[in-house]
Amino acid sequence: MSEQELTYTVEDRVAYITINREAKRNSISPEVTRLCHQYLNDAETDENVRVICITGTGQKAFCSGADLAGAVSEDSPDAFQDYADLLKRIAGYPKPTVARVNGYCLAGGTGFMLSCDIVIAAEHAKFGTPEVNVGLFPMMIGALIFRNVLRKKAMEMCLLGEKLTARQALDMGLVTRVVPSDQLDGEVNTILKNLAGKSPIGMKIGKEAFYQMADKPFEEAVDYLCSQLGAIASTEDAKEGIIAFLEKREPNFIGK
Repeated sequence: MSEQELTYTVEDRVAYITINREAKRNSISPEVTRLCHQYLNDAETDENVRVICITGTGQKAFCSGADLAGAVSEDSPDAFQDYADLLKRIAGYPKPTVARVNGYCLAGGTGFMLSCDIVIAAEHAKFGTPEVNVGLFPMMIGALIFRNVLRKKAMEMCLLGEKLTARQALDMGLVTRVVPSDQLDGEVNTILKNLAGKSPIGMKIGKEAFYQMADKPFEEAVDYLCSQLGAIASTEDAKEGIIAFLEKREPNFIGK
């Protein structure tokens, strides 16, 4: 029996979703997409999970994009839509998501990465959208690129298809932090532990509010966020957080 192409483990309130196709640079297959949908559903309903970490097996690649060799025999329209739905699922996910970029992050892998809230990259990682080099174009992930990168830099990235260093990706706004490769796990673990200690309900309402207000006119966005602040303030976690602050102790968040 072959190894599962995507693995799922839960530890210390963190769900780890790992692309397990190291020999193929952790490329995306229909099975990877299907399992990712399934595991995200599992993690959302698991009260023991407060944060998601998405990464790839090994040290060479986070995700190199679609498996082009396998794609030629697949029903492409369905595969495209499944991947597009997955990007929307991760981007609007109610729990915080962290991408641990441990190597090449190319094409569709860029979509996985940019869909996440926080992206931590090893300094040896390489980034890019090489679709143009095989006569394609970074379509669905373009919606994420243009929401994270200045328009001219985004178009340069898509049209040239060149590989970028981790530092270039940081300067462009593609990633959150770049760390020495031997410090990647330590940095990611610190962030995951930090997120797991926050209020689940506060982060859920906050993420949803920011996602919803992104394209609203300014005045409408401010009014909407004002109403959502009221929603957060009425939670048990918010009350506990304020009391804990006044009592100079760590809060005990329960997600209500």
